[in-house]
Amino acid sequence: MSTALITGATSGFGRAIALKFAEHGWNVIATGRRKERLEQLENEITSTYGTKVFSLTFDVRNQSEVHDAIHTLPHDWKTIDVLVNNAGLASGLSPIQDGEISDWEIMIDTNLKGLLYVSREIMHSMVERKKGHIVNIGSIAGKEAYAKGNVYCATKHAVDAISKSMRIDMLPFGIKVTSINPGAAETEFSVVRFKGDEHKAGIVYEGYEPLKAEDIAEVVYFAVSRPAHVVLNDIIITPIAQANTSNLIRHMHDNN
Repeated sequence: MSTALITGATSGFGRAIALKFAEHGWNVIATGRRKERLEQLENEITSTYGTKVFSLTFDVRNQSEVHDAIHTLPHDWKTIDVLVNNAGLASGLSPIQDGEISDWEIMIDTNLKGLLYVSREIMHSMVERKKGHIVNIGSIAGKEAYAKGNVYCATKHAVDAISKSMRIDMLPFGIKVTSINPGAAETEFSVVRFKGDEHKAGIVYEGYEPLKAEDIAEVVYFAVSRPAHVVLNDIIITPIAQANTSNLIRHMHDNN
């Protein structure tokens, strides 16, 4: 039985990805900061799909927590076939000169350093086995910058660069690396960015149908389930109303 470890599995993409792998019979290691949500996910997976799930509560920003959690996995859970680096966030939406230092730090620590901390703990085992697949959840913001996106865009550009570098470094060991880069998607993302202001978050998605967490989960699983000789390296996904970070049409079907 194959095992997938998904970071940030308490909501949004991560939760949907964990459910999608369980639906296809995989064992799932679900990680996140909110223990209650992980317990809810664990109960849903076991009752709905009957597959095994193991929860790890830690903050990807804390390197010692990451190390201790992964190194204390029971023997039966130590072989991780797929790592999905999903944990990430945007915090604040200000011109760079007005940006909050605390917002910058949480984005850098989560989106960039957290991904590195978790990957480093798991890659060594993949290298030893000469087998594995790493999926990094990036963003269309990692392909081009947009107004007031500054540091968030910078962290996602860094994820894009790390994915490219991983691909090179993992190549001799037969380890696949996939980067999946969503455009506008309705999850907790905007609620977190606007620090709990649900009204502001809702405006982001008015006038068009954004991506859903399930859409991303389906693409992640599709990428992972390709034949052994096939790698989907870099995928950009947007809703039909969006062409790139700056071109999005609202009410595009009003005249139909």
